[in-house]
Amino acid sequence: MTTSTATPVAVPYSGPLPRVRPLAITGHGVVSPAGIGLDALAEALRGTREPCADPAQLPLGPAEADGLPDSLRVVPEFRLADHVGRKGTRHLDRTTGLGLAACALLRSAAGTADDDPSWSSTGVVLGSTSGSVRSGSEFARDTHVHDRPFLVDAARFPNTVMNSCTGQIAIWNGLHGINATLSGGTTAALAAFRYARNALDRGHAERLLVGGVEELSPQTAWGWAASGALTQGFPTGEGCALFAVRDAEAARRDGTPVLAELLASETAFAPEGTRPGVAGVLAACVTRALERGGIDPSEVGAVSLGATGLVGLEGAERRAVRRALGGRSVTEIRVKDITGEAYSADGAFQLAAVLADPVPGRISLVTGVGQDGHVACLVVRTGTGPGTGPGTGPGTGGRS
Repeated sequence: MTTSTATPVAVPYSGPLPRVRPLAITGHGVVSPAGIGLDALAEALRGTREPCADPAQLPLGPAEADGLPDSLRVVPEFRLADHVGRKGTRHLDRTTGLGLAACALLRSAAGTADDDPSWSSTGVVLGSTSGSVRSGSEFARDTHVHDRPFLVDAARFPNTVMNSCTGQIAIWNGLHGINATLSGGTTAALAAFRYARNALDRGHAERLLVGGVEELSPQTAWGWAASGALTQGFPTGEGCALFAVRDAEAARRDGTPVLAELLASETAFAPEGTRPGVAGVLAACVTRALERGGIDPSEVGAVSLGATGLVGLEGAERRAVRRALGGRSVTEIRVKDITGEAYSADGAFQLAAVLADPVPGRISLVTGVGQDGHVACLVVRTGTGPGTGPGTGPGTGGRS
């Protein structure tokens, strides 16, 4: 297993840039505050299902739920055993459980057999930031409060490392391909797609499971509440979304149904206090992604926003997208109104929201902005093959 830190450097746009080979998204597994599966998220985006905001759904002690902030988005009625069985799950934390459940959903929909060689050679690329904050902080606390010689529960130590979830997904599913975890905050999942594209382009993998995961806990909920980084009343959330990704040409040659095409994935960095600032760097990143995907700005029909609820960044993201599209307004998809601030899973949920409303042939942007200066953009074309996901109604939000 490898652990990478997503630290892309902003590259001034100076076109023309070489085209990149499109990637096919052929499967998905989504576990969100709307419920289990992409259908649940699609219903929430259409306003026919309410996301779960009940802290009692979290595995907390009797006093912890009462002490949580008011605004939460929680995966409802989540039991890992419902997805993978009870055996071997005793010491797994919620972060790992969300990842395993998302993978189980993806695998069930794909109908892959245990002895399928293409499945066993699949790799996993997951966006995270620090793994399970709760597992790490509680294990560290135990080293101080338990009697010597530091009588901690050693079986829970693997949960404290950042790449624990990615590794467990591979172990439980017999995946022997690339296994990488990228730390990148709100843009972690989008950086994971950039990493995956590079790995596939260079022949290091034929198929990858790519996405992001984040667990809601008292530590993360209060961390966001104390940070002042979220607008008043904006909820913190959790969940995981995973996508099966491979070369688009190879997928069609094999007759694999293609849910959407990932035409480009770009990342950049805007150092604090420097020009052109985060909006300018994101606009250049979007422009670069469109050119590398062979898409004219006039063809873009929607944007799945990533800075919703982030103080000082929501407006910058909108300005950047509008600038990159020549001043045009396009349909906004505001999935974070459903999922809350899910941090490392944000980008994965944004992509899931695009697939939940698969307008045939529509070009959508998936953008992300982090308070540390990281920005990212995916260019996605939906409805490009049979089996195109649930829902054909409009997403939430208005115009950008």
